[in-house]
Amino acid sequence: MTLVARTRSLDHDVDLLAVAGADGVLVARDGVGLAGRGTALEIDVADVEEAQAALAAIGVDDEVGGPGTGAVGFGAWPFLRGAGRRLRVPEVIVGRDDRGSRWVTTVGDIDPTPVLLDVDPTPVLPERVTVQATQSADEWCAAVVAGRDAVQAGGLRKVVLARELVVESDRPFDRPGVLRRLADTFPGCVLAAVDGFVCASPETLVARYGDVVRSHPLAGTAPRGGDPSADIRLAAGLLASAKDRAEHQVTIDFVHETLLPWCSFLDEEAEPSVVGVANVQHLGTMVEGRLSDPAPSVLELVEALHPTPAVAGDPRDAALDLIARLETGERGRYAGPVGWVDGAGNGHWAVGIRSAELAGTEARLWAGVGIVADSDPRSELEETRAKLQAMLGTLVRL
Repeated sequence: MTLVARTRSLDHDVDLLAVAGADGVLVARDGVGLAGRGTALEIDVADVEEAQAALAAIGVDDEVGGPGTGAVGFGAWPFLRGAGRRLRVPEVIVGRDDRGSRWVTTVGDIDPTPVLLDVDPTPVLPERVTVQATQSADEWCAAVVAGRDAVQAGGLRKVVLARELVVESDRPFDRPGVLRRLADTFPGCVLAAVDGFVCASPETLVARYGDVVRSHPLAGTAPRGGDPSADIRLAAGLLASAKDRAEHQVTIDFVHETLLPWCSFLDEEAEPSVVGVANVQHLGTMVEGRLSDPAPSVLELVEALHPTPAVAGDPRDAALDLIARLETGERGRYAGPVGWVDGAGNGHWAVGIRSAELAGTEARLWAGVGIVADSDPRSELEETRAKLQAMLGTLVRL
């Protein structure tokens, strides 16, 4: 029997985090986005065009219309391209757009009422935790030196190296509570949850709404503290940093050159701005354009863009080879694409940074830094500590 996705308007507000609950899916920013519960269908994504066709084959009875209505697939994909990619189509999908419109979609014959009335249970916080880096500081700094030496030798402009923490708790991590704290700690970020993967990403890999395409790459980082005047000085230093500006421009050029063949018009901001998140701040530049007809699915754009130089390096293939040699373990879904796609090819995908993999009493965290010719290993180590600390604080509240 053919599945049918039925979309109807809601006349009351919705809490997307409550809809996602402990085992649903979520992709939202500041309360705008999509959440779902249950599984009507899972789609393997060995080929993005075939995956888009499978999603489009689901029947549609849509009284709302627009991006995010009808059947929607959610995914959080591994950093390594092509490895274990799937789309999960929930049985119940709830949406809220930036104009305040709200809707619910059911895929198959299911009553959405229990999902809409459900509330988060009282969070259960851990009492004892252990935190262990999978590499010592000296070992990781040695990898940075090797990466820097490879850049200095030529053939690479940049390589991104990541550092991993493993957190063990005396109780299973409470995903709804973690999501609430992420929402509080990282306002303005894309909050996502797919299975055990959670993130609050400041970086939009690519979004497609109709014929409008946007990407907001970030590269170049400075710390933040509790003193606003000090943060302003640090932001000014970031904007003036030749190293960080060069690192940022590599990513902007890559995004522009990758999207341009699909576009009738494409432009980016003339100067980067400083994007502050928790205790770090980044250089960011919005890239926006109009897609030519016929517009590609957002999945095709994700396929072309991931991984950007911001999370891999440049040139991409050489950087990925070096990452495989210098990092001690696989990144899993850290820095991979996370987002949603509808049957028409609209969607919003973020880069899965500021993230954690939750599995019972264990959480795995990563933080990456861009290594260039004049990188200092100890400064890069401190940058990973700042990034990890922000995420660690949402997991552990003793």
